[in-house]
Amino acid sequence: MAIYEYRCEEHGSFEVSRPLGTAPESVACEACGSGARRVFSAPAIRSGSRTSLYAAIDHAEKSRYEPDVVSSVPSAGAPGRPRVVPLTPKLAGLPRP
Repeated sequence: MAIYEYRCEEHGSFEVSRPLGTAPESVACEACGSGARRVFSAPAIRSGSRTSLYAAIDHAEKSRYEPDVVSSVPSAGAPGRPRVVPLTPKLAGLPRP
């Protein structure tokens, strides 16, 4: 289920839960019954734990005033690019980036 946001001119925003991809362009307002148009808002996507998010925010804030001091160039990482096996033989002929 997805949460869709609608806005009534008189009563403001409200949310409607519907199956993904089935939201109409307008629905009846929950308070007055008049047509409310769908508005698009930023999705609530979160990956990882809150502690890692807070740690990243704290590190970014600290680096504003106390930047990390490095003494050498970072390593280049693993040599070469790992070979990716295509899922189907038809994909093997596609150009690679």
